[in-house]
Amino acid sequence: MSEKTIAQAVTEALDYKLKTDEKTLIFGEDVGVNGGVFRITDGLQAKYGDKRVLDTPLAESGILGLAIGLAAEGFRPIPEIQFLSFILEGFDAVYSQLARFRYRSGNTRNMAVTIRSTFGGPVHTPELHSDSLDGILAQIPGLRVVIPSNPYDAKGLLISSIESNDPVIFLEHLRMYRSIKGEVPDEGYRVPLDKASVVREGTDISIITYGLMVHYSLKAAEQLEKEGISVEVVDLRTISPVDMETIISSVKKTGRVIVVQESQRQAGVAGQLLSEISERAFMYLDAPVGRVTSPDTTFSFGLAEEYWLPTPADIVNKVKEVYDF
Repeated sequence: MSEKTIAQAVTEALDYKLKTDEKTLIFGEDVGVNGGVFRITDGLQAKYGDKRVLDTPLAESGILGLAIGLAAEGFRPIPEIQFLSFILEGFDAVYSQLARFRYRSGNTRNMAVTIRSTFGGPVHTPELHSDSLDGILAQIPGLRVVIPSNPYDAKGLLISSIESNDPVIFLEHLRMYRSIKGEVPDEGYRVPLDKASVVREGTDISIITYGLMVHYSLKAAEQLEKEGISVEVVDLRTISPVDMETIISSVKKTGRVIVVQESQRQAGVAGQLLSEISERAFMYLDAPVGRVTSPDTTFSFGLAEEYWLPTPADIVNKVKEVYDF
């Protein structure tokens, strides 16, 4: 057990699966010799060879098509898409093939593919490098979408994702790669997919969130505690499928809820969750539900990111609005 960043935890998970399962392969743009644009795969090609960790051309449709073919033949490919927006260049492979292959084959073939990609701000990237497409991906049946918020979960969830027989989109937040640290076991372990985590207990209001917004919500909760408001924070970890059991249990306990997401308000995870909560737990609510999101505009250019993205102050204000209803 030692303190690691999320970036280090992801590297360890990849190293562990390459070492323990010869059917795993990593490929993508610059993942081999250069170790990836964020050096997550640094040293893995030297350790396991260029047949297990290989560079590809800059062609997302080819990367994802290769993953489908390998999975159909029994491999467990781990393709990397450098930035999440670029997955749109190969979206047909994800939506039309990967997500429905088990259904189409009459449950005779698995698609054990784990697509790693990055997203999120504020990190002052060029256009199309920080966009959150989680709402689009979460709507696709047959596809898991996993977003860890800390190093321990990152390693355990990635190992579980790679071992899953169904396709997973594993999203790594750019801002958290090296800014969030935590204790991580040196050996391999699993964190269950499809299971949320209550990362802070509270009694007055629930915040349901994921990714970087977990840390913003925890920061807001600390401030609100000083003002006499007890906040429970639930980290989704998997946004599709969602662990509604944990969410509803929290809402029944506190009687108030807001959902916080980094992406735009329209058609997002937050709206879906609030609809589910209203349907399943309406009689337990003491106040209207609330949400904090980015505005329904194109992701901001670098200099305005801090104003465009949700902040801990935005979360504090929304909690007070719901709490004081």
